[in-house]
Amino acid sequence: MAEKFDPERETLATSQGRFWVERHIASTMASAHWHNHVELNLLAEGRMTYLFNGKQEYVEANRLILFWAAIPHQTIEVSANASLICIYLPLADFLGLSVDRDIRRAVMQGKFLNSPRVDISDAIAAKRWVEDWDGGDPGRRELVADEVRLRVRRMILDSKAERKSLPVLSNAASSGSAVRHAEALTDLINEHFAEPLSMPRLAGLAGIHPTTANKAFRDVLGISVNEYLTRYRIARAMQLLADTDISILNIAYDCGFGSSSRFYEAFKNRTGQTPLAFRRMFGDPGGVE
Repeated sequence: MAEKFDPERETLATSQGRFWVERHIASTMASAHWHNHVELNLLAEGRMTYLFNGKQEYVEANRLILFWAAIPHQTIEVSANASLICIYLPLADFLGLSVDRDIRRAVMQGKFLNSPRVDISDAIAAKRWVEDWDGGDPGRRELVADEVRLRVRRMILDSKAERKSLPVLSNAASSGSAVRHAEALTDLINEHFAEPLSMPRLAGLAGIHPTTANKAFRDVLGISVNEYLTRYRIARAMQLLADTDISILNIAYDCGFGSSSRFYEAFKNRTGQTPLAFRRMFGDPGGVE
């Protein structure tokens, strides 16, 4: 039996993560979660829906998808017996790829990438990756990681092509008022995360009563509005720490924390390391406070 991988526990402890491949039957998630990988999914058959970055994202069978999992996400709808291959690429590996800088930044700011077309070769390759990974041979596992990195580079090149819209499923779980409220609130957080935000202000912007808004958010994502806001701010801060030389103090303010002490506390509590230590992972030994 293949070892079970828990990406959220793995990365919240180390903030670095490790490369991993697994296959399982997809199911709806009771709450949103996050982990510090760039995640690739390939659904063998059926359909599934993520609630990600304020939008419902529909996953089609045999169409490779990619997203930065540090942004809270949740599977809210899955067809029966949906076999899903998940590939967890550590953030450091993703940032080390020679890819278009603007598209890489867009991924880290919440862009959900779909392959422009269904490609049967992806299904064949993903099946081989799972088999080679589960075999446990170090040489084959290293080869899997190399092949995945190359596929990500090609996917990002292909992502410049216009994405095709997928039909909306008529399902109560995805069309209910609670999901619509949660979408509206996460969309507002994504737009206004750098500003001082409160539950009453967000509810007012969404045109929803605060009590209704808060309950809907917890019912759908399983976490509070404030926790989602903090996690989203940290995800945006990670992008700036890894990809720019902006000072940590300015990043704290730019991401809405209000002070460096609040930023340090929230960042370390949720990643296990300080912002400066995180930045040093990406080649800045001195760091900028």
